[in-house]
Amino acid sequence: MIRQLKAPLRRGRALVGRVRERLDALRWIARRQQYAALPWRRTKAGIEILLITSRETRRWVIPKGWPMITLAAHDAAAQEAWEEAGVRGDILAAPIGAFRYHKRMKTGSPQRCRVDVYPLAVATEARDWPEKRQRQRRWVPALEAARMVEEPGLRVLIETFAAAQGG
Repeated sequence: MIRQLKAPLRRGRALVGRVRERLDALRWIARRQQYAALPWRRTKAGIEILLITSRETRRWVIPKGWPMITLAAHDAAAQEAWEEAGVRGDILAAPIGAFRYHKRMKTGSPQRCRVDVYPLAVATEARDWPEKRQRQRRWVPALEAARMVEEPGLRVLIETFAAAQGG
């Protein structure tokens, strides 16, 4: 599918068919791509990461979600941080890395997703936010946060980020 996006449009095919082919390729990518915020703060003890529980399995995760057509990737990650964790702050426009995981879809089948992660330096925490009644949130030291998450790629990203921040 990615090759279809990079390939030049072929001659002799109807414009509608060529556009439909490109849109199908974009949909294929969008169903497999998510954006996440890594909410963090610096304390006297070092770097802390804000983890939240997933809605169904109650695992510790970071806020993440699907692309939003009206938002850049980092802004979509910041929006997810607000909706899922009730935090706002400064988010970097470039991801610090990515990890992959299997998301259980509504159909019950697993979908392998790539998640680009954007660090969010938390400035404010709300007492109430859209998904407050569906999730728990907890600030934890970075290395403890890395141990609490199940995805190995996310674990490495948290450890690397904390080390780069000096925490």
